[in-house]
Amino acid sequence: MAHPLTRILDQLKREPSRTGSIIITVFGDAIVPRGGSVWLGTLLEFFKALDIDGSVVRTAMSRLAADGWFEREKVGRNSFYRLVNKGRQTFDTATRHIYDPPPSDWTGRFELLLIGNGWDREGAREALGHAGFGSPLPGVWVAPSGVPVPDEAAGAIRLEVSAEDDSGRRLLSESWPLERMADAYLKFMTTFEPLRGWIGRREALADADAFVARILLIHHYRRVVLRDPLLPMALLPGEWPGWAARKLCGEIYRGLLPASEQWLDRHGTNEAGPLPKAAAALWQRFGEA
Repeated sequence: MAHPLTRILDQLKREPSRTGSIIITVFGDAIVPRGGSVWLGTLLEFFKALDIDGSVVRTAMSRLAADGWFEREKVGRNSFYRLVNKGRQTFDTATRHIYDPPPSDWTGRFELLLIGNGWDREGAREALGHAGFGSPLPGVWVAPSGVPVPDEAAGAIRLEVSAEDDSGRRLLSESWPLERMADAYLKFMTTFEPLRGWIGRREALADADAFVARILLIHHYRRVVLRDPLLPMALLPGEWPGWAARKLCGEIYRGLLPASEQWLDRHGTNEAGPLPKAAAALWQRFGEA
């Protein structure tokens, strides 16, 4: 195993179990672009490289299915998992947030959503958080004007406010923990910078190692960027580390993609046989606006 990857794996083992979260990353990053369905055995092969026992993976898949993320199909003794429609919508939103360029235009205004007590506030809260909204007060959500409002909050009272005065700036600072986000981005870069150096020296990575590195890269990056509202540049502190983190992630991702896709070509299986080739959009991830 390549040295930078060994360090990343050692760090993963020191954290609380995140098997379910890593499964979500595998599907969103690698399986959805190849049709969205995969044999459990493919997942078990991947998690073996992380030294995570198959029973832990099976338990995590069962919980995710019970929570409405996946549906299972049995073919003989083999189990295949596919995203349900609700899970697919969440994945599509997250995919745009992770891989697409941040929005470059901004009207100078924020959208305010007011959600009353009669709502499914927990469901709306989760959906709004994933969509990039912040919450300065209970039942109040804010995002730069133009951010799509998720279906779970489509009936909320909607207002627009300016961010040009002190009140708007205070709204901004109380809606998102920017200092914590900055620290998380810096930690991400410290963890993965050695891997960029390794790839930059054209050190060979086996296909299996490339796939492991790719998934762990996105697993760590996703945990940070999905909490980031991707605010317009004009509203962020100078030298915002999110920009450098995205650049780093994109460079490593593009370096790992060919070999990691070769691993999927050999090991990825669904109900019909080998996984289909990925859609062209996969190769355009982390492109520029």
